[in-house]
Amino acid sequence: MFKKVLIVDDHDDINSGVRTVLNNMGILKIDKAQYCDDAYLKIKKAHLEDDHYDLIITDLSFKKDYRDCSIQSGEQLIAAVKTEQPQLPVIVYSMDNRLQKVRGLISKHHINAYVCKDRKGSAELAQAITAVYNNTIYLSPQVSNALSDKADLEIEDYDIELIKQLANGRSQEEISDYFKQNNKTPNSLSSIEKKLNKLRIQFKANNAIHLVAIVKDLGLI
Repeated sequence: MFKKVLIVDDHDDINSGVRTVLNNMGILKIDKAQYCDDAYLKIKKAHLEDDHYDLIITDLSFKKDYRDCSIQSGEQLIAAVKTEQPQLPVIVYSMDNRLQKVRGLISKHHINAYVCKDRKGSAELAQAITAVYNNTIYLSPQVSNALSDKADLEIEDYDIELIKQLANGRSQEEISDYFKQNNKTPNSLSSIEKKLNKLRIQFKANNAIHLVAIVKDLGLI
């Protein structure tokens, strides 16, 4: 079993819960970090001192506060760590259950497991740790379809936000205004019309309502 683990989460109760899971599995050498910058430095220091971490368990979202951080998200931390230590196992422990997010983390950053924080999160985390130790990818049931052929569609964060606004009942004109107010580009009405047409073709949707339904069924929004 893993010998040395780093927990990266900005909530004390989550850190304590993950530590309990690790202790129950006989893992006692545990460090924690509440900022991604601190986590990166700990990982770097451990590597330089030849006292490597065997496993990283990290959240994706970190609340901003008074401190200015260069690494602001778990995904940025994972990207930095995997670039330097590609063989270092990483488990994501997050409330985000978007299939697109999970697929991206696996395909781009080669994470080893994705566990959703919910009522069964602790039990699933223990399962994930065992699976990763045995060189197996683990996904919580909520996101298990992330690697299915049906979910194998290229869609960007902009597209997801566009369809979300459509699902919220906004017209294309209202979406254009919303994107302009929030500095999202492209935000012209013609650009939004073209993008929605492409998405309808891509997802083989008959109309906007059908598009929203398909994307929801795939768990992308």
